[in-house]
Amino acid sequence: MGKPAAIYEIHDERFRRLTVGSSDLEQLYGGCRWAEGPVWFADMQCLIFSDIPNQRMLRWVEGGGVSVFRSPSNFVNGNTRDRQGRLVSCEHGGRRVTRTEFDGSLTVLADRFGDGRLNSPNDVVVRLDDTIWFTDPTYGILSDYEGFEATPEQPTRNVYRLDPKSGNLTAVVTDFGQPNGLAFSPDETVLYVADSSSSHDPKAPRHIRAFDVDGEGTLSNGRVLCDIDNGLPDGLRVDVLGNVWTSAGDGVHCFSPEGDLLGKILVPETVANVAFGGPRRNRLFITASKSLYAVYLAVRGI
Repeated sequence: MGKPAAIYEIHDERFRRLTVGSSDLEQLYGGCRWAEGPVWFADMQCLIFSDIPNQRMLRWVEGGGVSVFRSPSNFVNGNTRDRQGRLVSCEHGGRRVTRTEFDGSLTVLADRFGDGRLNSPNDVVVRLDDTIWFTDPTYGILSDYEGFEATPEQPTRNVYRLDPKSGNLTAVVTDFGQPNGLAFSPDETVLYVADSSSSHDPKAPRHIRAFDVDGEGTLSNGRVLCDIDNGLPDGLRVDVLGNVWTSAGDGVHCFSPEGDLLGKILVPETVANVAFGGPRRNRLFITASKSLYAVYLAVRGI
């Protein structure tokens, strides 16, 4: 029996300290059309993730495999949890952000901005002050594959901040081609946002931008953190050291807070999103095309 193929590509010696050399990349499931939106539920020791074109959300449990969490899902893409433990989801089909209450009912948090409907909310994160931040590209209305084909009603593709207490929705960045995954630094003073507009325009950006965030949630000092050298950035997460782990064409790329490429986890399918989970938050779950993968790391996610 041959030696397993190496799954790590080292670009900086700091990356070795973040990985477990004996940890294999495990394929946990392989029955999706386009896997996305992983979120870890520590209190139930399970991972919820999306299979967008199949209109379903799935649940993975260690030793129990994968089962259907919700179907039809209204083409749910990105997911997260709020500070009260409720599931917050981005629906391509409904062109809205919803919250799943503890009784299973859905509350619509945002579906319009100004005089028009949102494009198709994509990914979402919740800040410590309970504000909900999400991206709104047009992927869910480009065709009937991941939503319902429609004409955009928003002139731009924005990053939004929602105050769930007042209901105020603010467009905090309006100059993205296609804003996608987003995540905060450990102290929440930096917001990272992926621009995946090269998906439909080879000359368009394929980078992650960083913004400083003040106590009121105002963004400033926007800059490019890094460019992706294979494929494009989609979903991303941050570890406790501030490193950014992002999806890419050849796997998961890890960047330092300064934007240095530290290394890659090579995955045999195009990666869409990632999430830290497991009892110690040191297992990286990877949604990649048709499959769900996981690998243990030597660092925890925030």
